This record gives sequence, structure tokens and C-alpha cells, in this order.
Amino acid sequence: MRQSHLFTRTRKEAPKDEISKNAELLIRGGFIHKEMAGVYSYLPLGLRVLNKIENIIREEMNNIKGQEIKMATLHPSENWKQTGGWDNVDVLFKLQSRTEKEYALGQSEEEIVTPIAKEYANSYKDLPVAIYQIGQKYRDELRTKSGIMRGREFGMKDMYSFHATQEDFDNFYEIAKQAYFKIFQRVGLDAKVTEASGGSFSEKLSYEFMVLTSAGEDDIIYCEKCTHCANAEISKVPEGNDCPKCGKGKMKKARASEVGNVFDLGQKYPKSFNYTYKDQNGEEKTPFVGCYGIGTTRLMGTVVEALSDDKGIIWPESIAPFAIHLLAFGEDEVVSEEAEKIYNNLIKNGIEVLFDDRAENSAGEKFADADLLGIPLRAIVSVRSIKNKGVELKKRTEEKGRIVSLEELLKILTART
Repeated sequence: MRQSHLFTRTRKEAPKDEISKNAELLIRGGFIHKEMAGVYSYLPLGLRVLNKIENIIREEMNNIKGQEIKMATLHPSENWKQTGGWDNVDVLFKLQSRTEKEYALGQSEEEIVTPIAKEYANSYKDLPVAIYQIGQKYRDELRTKSGIMRGREFGMKDMYSFHATQEDFDNFYEIAKQAYFKIFQRVGLDAKVTEASGGSFSEKLSYEFMVLTSAGEDDIIYCEKCTHCANAEISKVPEGNDCPKCGKGKMKKARASEVGNVFDLGQKYPKSFNYTYKDQNGEEKTPFVGCYGIGTTRLMGTVVEALSDDKGIIWPESIAPFAIHLLAFGEDEVVSEEAEKIYNNLIKNGIEVLFDDRAENSAGEKFADADLLGIPLRAIVSVRSIKNKGVELKKRTEEKGRIVSLEELLKILTART
């Protein structure tokens, strides 16, 4: 894409009402547009990032035999009244139509997915089944904060699994946890899993996946040597003590952001909808259910919080809006022609490239914008690079680059795809 064709532009200053790093950088870079507190629109660059996050999640959910569907976000109130959520879930948006019929905006999908599973998975031969969707959620938060990390409208991947036995559920629960670790690793984050209360979803313990960041909303206690980690509110071991798991490391306290969770829902929702299946003996049994959530927009915000610097965003290769940022410096016609040649060659080879072809912007402005946008690789075309028969290639995190030929540039880029 030519940068001159982008209808969005970078901004030097962030809105005064934004204090979180992710919102400031994403708005300044033209990735998102704030509509009101807790509600954002995703612009071309932001949507490219979000789509890549969703595709990584989709791949890993498919790998553990999840089946993708798209569920309604406008829910009949009867379903929520049947589970007790209508009166007990305080963040539920409630609507009334002109015919005085009541509805809810989906803040989770248990009330929708359970009747769907009841209709199609009603024999032991149909189980287990895992159903997921990637879509929008709505929660009537009293106080939104942290930019796109906590909003009233947000993106979410939620999966629900239905099992004939507790043992089968426990096995899948562990498989899903490992898939979550793969997802977070692929988007460049080091996540820790903590035990926490199931809250309004479940009376059992849940697992939360946390990333260390000062913008987080939770305090966790974790071992500096092993994987042991717990929410500070339920941890039995205080900060500074030896780890109860490995005995080698000291327990540390840190601020963290939740990027995903898994819940053991037991049989609560099937019982609410009188959902049973027939076992091998023809007897009616109640299935066991698990819930597995990842906030897609929240994950995007967490990446920005965790990986940015004082110049701007540093996107991991896996979710960057483009693989490389091509910059042309100088008004020399030879430079323009060479930059066009390189751009067309990259496009021909299927490389995602953002070409800063803006003639009216200075080199300083182009560098500043490139740092803000955070594309992981940068290729600079200038009189100097042409004299050296190549292009200057540098990483977003490097101070200096090196001259490489077009052939070597293509080899580097194709190896990353």
C-alpha cells in the first residue's frame, strides 16, 4: 500500500482524555478512532493488526478441533432469565423494543451456545464438541479505562466445549491451556497462568493468562525461577518467600493484564436449559461444559503496552500491519524510480509493504512516522543506498542498518512469511 493513499494520518499529540499508552499510540498512529469512552473504531492499519491476531487464534482453535460459528449478539431476555443472569449480571446491557419486548446485548455467549449444543449434540456419539466464535461483546462498565484494554464494546474469541464426562473435560481443559500459550507466544507475549475465582461464571477456580505490564488491573505473585503464579488476592505465599512449587526461586509481586481465561462451568448451563444427552445405555445424562475466552482487542492493546518504546509501537512480525516499511528519501528522480522499482518488485512477490511515497514530507517526519507505526523492518532508498547498489535495511529496534541487494531483501522477507 502507498502511504499517500491512506486516508488516515499520524498525529503528534494524543487526545487529552487518553492516559493509557496503548490508546495514545494507537490513536496517534491512526490505528483506531475513539467514538466515546470505552468504544473505538478500527481503521485500516488497526484492522490489519486485529485480523492477524484473530487468524492466529483461529488457527490454534482449529488445531484443537474447535469449530467456528458466528452467534447472535442481540439475545432474547428469556434465555438470560432462565439462567438467572438477567438479574444477577450487573454489566448486562438491556434493551426494550417498541413492542415492549426485552433483549440483551451479548456480554458472553453461554445463554446462546447452550441451546445450540442441546439441539445438535444430544448423544454420547456427538460429544465432545468445541464451538467458538470471534466477535463483538458489550458490557455496561461503570468506568472504562486503559484504552482498548477495557471497554464497553470490544472484540472477543470465546469457545465452549461440551463433554460426556468430567475426565474428558479435564483432558480438553489442559489441551486448551496449552493452545493459549501458543497463541500468546505467537503474538510476542510471555504469558503467565494464574489461578483465580470463577466469579459470576463458575463457582470453581478458573485460570487467567497474565502479561506483566504497568497498565494491568491485577496484582500477581509469581516465581522468578519456574512457572508458578497466582493472583495476589488468593495467593497463600507472600512476596519474598520461597516458591512453594520449585523451592528455588523467590516469589515476586507485579502488575499484570489479563489477556485470556478458561473456566470450568461444570453443569450449570445445561441444567438451566434442561440439556441432556443419551449415554451408551440410553440413559439421560447432563454434559460438562468449559468456557475459553481471549479478548482480541484487549490483546492488541496489551501488545502495545508491553512492546512499545518512547518513539512508538514495536509490532511483532506475526501481527504487524505490514512486513516492511519502504521509505524513499530525496527528491532525486533516480531515487523515486528505484523506490518504485523496489515497491513493485515486493508487491509482485507477495510481500506486504507500506511504501512511504509522500513527496511533501521531510526525512525527519518520515522517520518519526515509521517509529510510531512500528513496522518491524524498514528499507530506505536514498542516493547513498543506490550508489552502494542496494537498499538500507534496518529493524525497528536497531539504530543503524546495513546495505543489502534487492535479491537479498526478497530472500529475507520471503523467509519470514
